[in-house]
Amino acid sequence: MDLLQLFITACVPVLNMLLVTGVGSFLATDFAGLLNKEARKYLNNIVFYVFSPSLVATYLAQTITLESLAKLWFMPVNILLACTFGLIFGWIVIHVTRAPARLRGLILGCCSAGNWGNIFLIIIPALCKEKGSPFGAPDVCHTYGLAYSSLSMALGAVVLWTVAYNIMRATSKVTEGNGQANHTNVSISGSGTGTASEENFSILNDNTNQCTLPLISNSSVPSTKTKVAMSERAKGFVSMFGAIDFKKIFAPSTIAVIVGFIIGGTPLIRNAVIGDNAPLRVIQESSDLIGGGAIPSVTLIMGGNLLNGIRGGAGVQPSVIVAVIVVRYILLPSVGTVLVKSAVRLGLIHPDPLYQFILLLQYAVPPAMNIGTITQLFGVGESECSVIFVWAYALASVAVTVWSALFMWALSPPAA
Repeated sequence: MDLLQLFITACVPVLNMLLVTGVGSFLATDFAGLLNKEARKYLNNIVFYVFSPSLVATYLAQTITLESLAKLWFMPVNILLACTFGLIFGWIVIHVTRAPARLRGLILGCCSAGNWGNIFLIIIPALCKEKGSPFGAPDVCHTYGLAYSSLSMALGAVVLWTVAYNIMRATSKVTEGNGQANHTNVSISGSGTGTASEENFSILNDNTNQCTLPLISNSSVPSTKTKVAMSERAKGFVSMFGAIDFKKIFAPSTIAVIVGFIIGGTPLIRNAVIGDNAPLRVIQESSDLIGGGAIPSVTLIMGGNLLNGIRGGAGVQPSVIVAVIVVRYILLPSVGTVLVKSAVRLGLIHPDPLYQFILLLQYAVPPAMNIGTITQLFGVGESECSVIFVWAYALASVAVTVWSALFMWALSPPAA
């Protein structure tokens, strides 16, 4: 298929996302006043606890079987590879740009954790409707596309709240100050949300998961004490990765994935719930109806949250913004193309163009919106995160479109 036609096809879902995001930004302005801070918080909770789990469980239950599970094993590996290479590039960005210590965790998070869930739920359904799509019948593409996207969202949440979260937690200990050591108490709320909220996390009632993050002192001390301090810091750094917040890992969407796997992988339950003639089909239909609110709600919330970066006057050195954008939209997609194509040639990935497209696109998405939540949890780089997000998501309209067109062109069958 002609590359120009594929580019036009890829433009449509991205434009859909931009239009709805723009509506969300407008609704969050003082002029409209419909999607302010409190409204986004409540809508975000509904999406996190109701809409997204219903969507995830419904489409996974419809498409996942014991046979298909064996074919999807490469997706968690693919996300881990994307996170690993993102961390490597992130460290390079830190050293090349000489970024301030307080922004190192933010840079690592933006480079390693991508938007592996929400943006797929927006793009894939719109892409399946286009006539130039190389993914077959629109209804089949829609069903399987949302199932793959739901699995990607759940796996991405696990990686985000284990790898990226703990790396940002460890690096947030290092801040620039007057060289004196002090302590900052950070309370971790047990109820995570799907996007960055604007709540003040320094005052929370739940102190059960409270952790103390001492700032590193730059004052001169004897060498023996320095060695002891270095060993203690090393132990503390390792312990950071052992302190995993399972409440966030087993978020409602993750639990919905487990439920979807159980329903889809158990023939007795599947036949009772899934299908037009299933005796309990009302459960599937109701869940499908509720899950339909996830995609527009998520997009509106994203538009409202990005408005913070436009309003914010935080200063971020241009080299950091450019470097993060280069990593997310040039380096990672290039590496991902090599990795996925190599896995296809080795027979590790089953030959489903839609599945391969999602694996490739996982390397070309903007940073995860939950990075903003994590920066607020530790109180480091909040305003800078909003600025980076504005540029990253603004350029995503071009980058995601270009890479989507290239991926579809590579996956299109050769002309007869």
